Amino acid sequence: MAVDFSRDFIAFSCERSALRFGEFKTKAGRLSPYFFNAGSFNDGAALARLCDFYARAILASGISFDALFGPAYKGIPLVAGTAMALAQQGRNLPFCFNRKETKDHGEGGLLIGAPLSGRVLIIDDVISAGTSVRESVELIRAQGAVPAGVVIALDRMERGSGDLSAVQEVESGYDIPVVSVANLDDLIAYLEGNPDLERSLLAVSAYRSRYGVRKH
Repeated sequence: MAVDFSRDFIAFSCERSALRFGEFKTKAGRLSPYFFNAGSFNDGAALARLCDFYARAILASGISFDALFGPAYKGIPLVAGTAMALAQQGRNLPFCFNRKETKDHGEGGLLIGAPLSGRVLIIDDVISAGTSVRESVELIRAQGAVPAGVVIALDRMERGSGDLSAVQEVESGYDIPVVSVANLDDLIAYLEGNPDLERSLLAVSAYRSRYGVRKH
């Protein structure tokens, strides 16, 4: 059963054209009937609402954590915005993000923000190949902290190179939970309740039948 905020997030993503329907080639070379681009939340109000969805998903997950980390580049505005959204809901937490390259002047270093300690929650947009998560986990552990989990906007719930999805590979590979604001099941439930998107529903359902994984 879709969480209320998950359906609202899907509707908001369609409204902002962050979620589009048609024919799009994925990194795996598949022709997907939908495409999600978090870069479309590109003004102050949209980013604030997006991060409020992240905060709601985090609080609903029950994950225990002490700090937030956002991997460069897309994770930077997401982690800052989510930290503000959580603070507004009574959870004021430190946050940190990284540079792509180590800075050797000024304050120097690779990390910006609060020191990483305790249990750290990673904030990102999606998980494709899992490269960003791997780098984040390595950075967090190098600081003596512990990765607590990953939060993403949309879980496509489709197989990678094997039988598992990219999200499932992260969960099994690092023994950490991955929380999504919404997933493919939520998207299909939204399409089922929208007569104007019936054609997209058929295409997305067929795509899930071909490439989908079972919900874990």
